[in-house]
Amino acid sequence: MQQVSKQLVDTRPIWIDSSAQLAELCARWREQSAVALDTEFMRSRTFYPLPALVQIGDGKHSYLIDNLAIDNLEPLRELMLDTRVIKVMHSCSEDLETLDRLLGAIPEPIFDTQIAAALTNMGAGLGYAATVQKLLQIDLPKSETRSDWLQRPLSESQKNYAALDVAWLPLVYGMLLKQLRELGRLEWLQEDCAALVQAAKNPEPPELYYQRAKGAWRLKGAQLAVLQDLCAWREREARLQDVPRNHLLKENVCLSLAQAMPKYLATLSQPGLEGKTLRVYGETLLQLIARAAERTDIPPALPQPLNRQQGDQLKSLRKKAGELAEAKALPPEILVRKKELETLVQAEKPQLEGRLLGWRREVIGEPLLAHLAQLRGN
Repeated sequence: MQQVSKQLVDTRPIWIDSSAQLAELCARWREQSAVALDTEFMRSRTFYPLPALVQIGDGKHSYLIDNLAIDNLEPLRELMLDTRVIKVMHSCSEDLETLDRLLGAIPEPIFDTQIAAALTNMGAGLGYAATVQKLLQIDLPKSETRSDWLQRPLSESQKNYAALDVAWLPLVYGMLLKQLRELGRLEWLQEDCAALVQAAKNPEPPELYYQRAKGAWRLKGAQLAVLQDLCAWREREARLQDVPRNHLLKENVCLSLAQAMPKYLATLSQPGLEGKTLRVYGETLLQLIARAAERTDIPPALPQPLNRQQGDQLKSLRKKAGELAEAKALPPEILVRKKELETLVQAEKPQLEGRLLGWRREVIGEPLLAHLAQLRGN
């Protein structure tokens, strides 16, 4: 992508609804070093996002690709997989999922401008409109945030809104890229973006979803095995039926069933598990609970809430993280998450894992370990 100036950017949407148009454009875009990318989707009553529109900005124009009308999306898929072309996106996790659903492909490599903005100390979790305003002093409209993107034809207001989502991304990309290079943090950005791609390619297995259940730490033994199997069943069934998890079975119902371990249909009924839901899934749930109760491979107990001493250690670690972040002119949230700090203080022998093994090891991981050891008198 060549250097872009405000004056050269045409923000008017260009509608693409034929395979021939798409193929020609994708061939052209694959000659660029980078393209701006965004999606519009709907997800109110489905597990998976319903792809409604793909937006691409090449630094001069903004293209709206009508995936509902185009028969052959293979050129777009090939563009997504072309590692010579950087895909510039903002807060891209849901967009990666949408593109995977649409094309069976996760775009890579990516440059997430939200992460880049944080690494240049513009703030953590900055929205696209706020990023554009800070860098370019351009105010973007918010009028179509909750639009029905599956309707056709789209209104002119929707088209203009969608076009603006990628119109200024090339400029933002160029400015953030320059700053990251000057700060020596481009590799940090690349590492974090590669991790996003890997997470999209390898979603958490259903067998681990029980760890998300609020209050799961109270369960042990067979109860925890039941919760694990119930949450795994719910996850697989939600994906299979393409319905939201909680439309199928609420998390608190899974927890209640795991605690009670009912054996009969009459004792299964409770708020959230009644009527049609009980008729359709009652016998299945009873069988699942009975099998899980007989398991010999019981999952280990989950960490309990922090005790007072651990709470004090967490408070001290957060203060230390804030000091380290300030010294690097970074928002603390980009360096370490609260859950990562909790994991450190809950461990008898704390060690770095996950994100703290990469560029964060030297910047914050090892200093936090040393601080925790000092707190514990080790």
